[in-house]
This record gives sequence, C-alpha cells and structure tokens, in this order.
Amino acid sequence: MVGIATPEAAQPDLSGLEPGRSAIPDVALVLTVNSRVRELTIEPRVTLLDALRDRLHLTGTKKGCDHGQCGACTVLIDGRRVLACLTLAVACEGKNVTTIEGIAEPGSLHPLQRAFIEHDALQCGFCTSGQILSAIGCIGEGHTQSDTELREFMSGNLCRCAAYPNIIRAIWQVVAEQTVAGDASV
Repeated sequence: MVGIATPEAAQPDLSGLEPGRSAIPDVALVLTVNSRVRELTIEPRVTLLDALRDRLHLTGTKKGCDHGQCGACTVLIDGRRVLACLTLAVACEGKNVTTIEGIAEPGSLHPLQRAFIEHDALQCGFCTSGQILSAIGCIGEGHTQSDTELREFMSGNLCRCAAYPNIIRAIWQVVAEQTVAGDASV
C-alpha cells in the first residue's frame, strides 16, 4: 500500500549512534547572558537552566525541584521573571538573559544582595539567587504596592529555612532606597 507508514519506516535508524547520544540533531544557538554573547551547540530540548549551569558554567542559578515549583532557578529574560527549568534554551535566542552573576559589577553588590545580607534573608542560601532575581522582577513589574501584593508575587519562590519575613524586609529596604533616590530601576 502506498502512503501508509509501517512501524519500521516510522523508526529512525539509530545503528550509527554512539551510546548515550540522542537522535535529535544539535542546533547552533547564540544567547546573550549577562550582557555577553555566548555561542552554544546543544540539543533543542535542553532547558535554559541546564544550558546555564552545564554548558556556560554559571552555577548561581540553582536546580531545585526541576519542575517549576520552587523558584530556585528564577532568572530574568528581558527583565521578566522566568523559571529556567521550564524554559528551553532555544526559546531565549535574541533575548537578554540575566542570572545572579550578572546583576552587579565585579567587586560590588546589587542593592538587593546588600539588603539580603543586612536583613539575614539568606540562611542556607540555596534559594537566594532565585529570591533575589524574583525580587528584582517584582520591583521592576511594580508589584510593591503592599505587603500582601509583594508576598503574593514572591510566592513562587520557596525557602526551606523560612526566611520569608527577612526577605520581605530586604525588598522593602530597596524599594524605600529607590523611592528616596527617585530611581525606578533596580
């Protein structure tokens, strides 16, 4: 019969494939991460989290649950909060990705990093990078009208140590500093 695929025809020929290697061809990818252009060759199904950690060696972004539930992998894409474990790296081409390593100049701290230290908002530290990037996003998105709003928009970031009150105080400190300085950006 013509036009009917048989099970044999539907299967790719994997005989020449080396063990542990996927049948999916790699793609060339150009990412802008922390204002630096980075070229990668990866499988199209690689997450942004794995590309950052395993290919670019930016390990500040943490792999927590790997299911988008804990927020430890939060990064900014074009200034918006994104869970890197649920985002394909190929979807980030042409966009600006910011990780914890890219929020301050070498030798200095971002205002939120300073505030987290001052308010002891980083106990074990595992969630800290995701918390800080999410807080930067919250402030940038204008979700700082009340404690309730801030807590709601930070609720996707879990902290095993329960440093939530200190995290909120640290964010409010930066919001207050910006208000005094008349600065709308974090």
